[in-house]
Amino acid sequence: MTAPVITKSSPEGEKIAMTAPVVTKSDEKKMVTMQFVLPEKYQKAEEAPKPVDERVVIREEGERKYGVVKFGGVASDEVVGEKVDKLKKSLEKDGYKVIGQFLLARYNPPWTLPPFRTNEVMIPVE
Repeated sequence: MTAPVITKSSPEGEKIAMTAPVVTKSDEKKMVTMQFVLPEKYQKAEEAPKPVDERVVIREEGERKYGVVKFGGVASDEVVGEKVDKLKKSLEKDGYKVIGQFLLARYNPPWTLPPFRTNEVMIPVE
């Protein structure tokens, strides 16, 4: 599976292999942000193809520490909410300080049957 990226220097675009996970987060206004992990050949943000759409931003993320829980099936709001609540309680019980909003990582294409899907809830901690 590939994702075409239209670049300013190449009108036909450059094919980039899809990577996993696709990470989503939402804010208080229910605005959802998607993050895609670029293939390993792009070691720095400036090496990646430049998108034409100004809504697409390529940036490097520094190292972070997360508490993570892995689960299968459909990542519905209800299921994700339950996983987040349980993980937060477990992290706090173990002495970690939650320092931000959770992220949801999905590892499979949308046509994957629910029993075979892999998801993770990730909560930043110190």
